Amino acid sequence: MQRHARMLGILVVLALVIPMFAIGRGVAAQGTPAAACPEGTGEASSGPVRIGVILPLSGTAASVGTDERAALQLAAEIINQDRPDVALPLGAGAGLPNLGGAQIELVFADSQGQAEVGQSEATRLIEDGVVALFGAYQSAVTRTASSAAERAGIPFLNAESSSPDLTEQGYLYFFRTSPHDGTFSEGIFDYVEAMNAERGAGVETVSLLYEDSDFGVNSAKALKAEAAERGLQVAGEVRHPSGATSLTSEVQALQGQGADVLIPSSYTTDAILTMQTARQLGYLPSMIVAQDAGYADPAFVAAVGADAEGIATRSAFSPDITQVKPVAAQVNEMYRTAAGKDLYDVPARGFTGMSVLAEAINRACSTDPEAIREALTATNLGEADTIMPWTGVKFDEKQQNELGRGIIVQVQGGQYRTVFPTEFAVADPIFPLQPWDQR
Repeated sequence: MQRHARMLGILVVLALVIPMFAIGRGVAAQGTPAAACPEGTGEASSGPVRIGVILPLSGTAASVGTDERAALQLAAEIINQDRPDVALPLGAGAGLPNLGGAQIELVFADSQGQAEVGQSEATRLIEDGVVALFGAYQSAVTRTASSAAERAGIPFLNAESSSPDLTEQGYLYFFRTSPHDGTFSEGIFDYVEAMNAERGAGVETVSLLYEDSDFGVNSAKALKAEAAERGLQVAGEVRHPSGATSLTSEVQALQGQGADVLIPSSYTTDAILTMQTARQLGYLPSMIVAQDAGYADPAFVAAVGADAEGIATRSAFSPDITQVKPVAAQVNEMYRTAAGKDLYDVPARGFTGMSVLAEAINRACSTDPEAIREALTATNLGEADTIMPWTGVKFDEKQQNELGRGIIVQVQGGQYRTVFPTEFAVADPIFPLQPWDQR
């Protein structure tokens, strides 16, 4: 029954996604116009609408945090300027029209990648008078920061953290636009099954490598559950400390398991160290399909060079999406001008999340936290309203976006290329991974 339900779900998603191709072939898509306030409501803000943003701007994930900050600044810039050429809900008109054209002001705080720092920074921002909080990339930081927001009754929009249980806490003020690791894990194993069926990959066993953080532990939990449902054997799991200085024993353990595919869940510095150690020890499974994080960071590819070739990762965005969504291409060009690189997974999710939060604040016709919370609950954006390969943004009863989805990208020629699902693929998957001495 579960398999039949999954196939039905895939058919429904395909039916929803097919219209994207019309967009990519010359049919102009227009974002949903900003909703006006009911007559007699709405308020003119006496100043900018201040949103607190918590990101890792130093520490092991600083490269991702810095890239996301640039994407959030771009989202605010598009909203604050009059950009009718950008077909997104708040592109036309300067500022938030329902708040008298009030400007968005982003107030950044550095979590340093530490949960306790994230929580204290959330409290500081709330005391400083922000109307909502945004962040915080690492699931462990998001957990503590969002608890501070919940106690204060301040909306918290998360766009990048993927631990499934973040939306299982019964919070009233926490909303997540991105898919979580449960959804992403389904996509990883859909890809593995497709490789078995179409390429004769013969994958039967899986090894898991994950860091001892909220993200890593919950990622492994989701992956084990999905592997069991697919009838694949987990040959073993290896847990490592975040920010490790050596991963020799961990990679040796993976080598001893001899699984067909490795699915790692680690942030950037640990992902780099894993691949450097794997090459030194000669460890190389047939496939590596990562759970995003460090493996989707361009800094990872830059650090390991040719050793990244063929490594795949689940993602929520790729520059390839610009080939089927004109507004994504437009935003990507603006981001490249500002940041000197293409949009990728985390910055794209951040841009989208900030756009969703601003649209809800405008629709709330108020900066009152409860009004913003109610507007977020009522969010109903379509596929033309975001730059993502999603069918839109609509929050379920747990305030998790139910219209998001993942893709699989693979490093080919030093670039992330979309290889799955087929409706977004721009390249054929590389299989098996090339031996280290042939790179």
